[in-house]
Amino acid sequence: GKKQTKPLSLTDQIRAALGELRETRYRVAQNTDLNEPQLSRFMAGAGISFKALDELAEYLGLEIVVRGEGKD
Repeated sequence: GKKQTKPLSLTDQIRAALGELRETRYRVAQNTDLNEPQLSRFMAGAGISFKALDELAEYLGLEIVVRGEGKD
């Protein structure tokens, strides 16, 4: 059968969006409440606060979309 791929976690989606961003971590840090070491640790897999996640999501222009049941 078709293997179900698990959707990326919210933090992984934010990491992916940051990875695609054509901006330096310095610039991201300047425009959010995070500092460069925090950003580097987050990109390496460390957790960050909900407030920091909110900041990053807003900065990146991300929003949560609820997927419909059984739709692809």
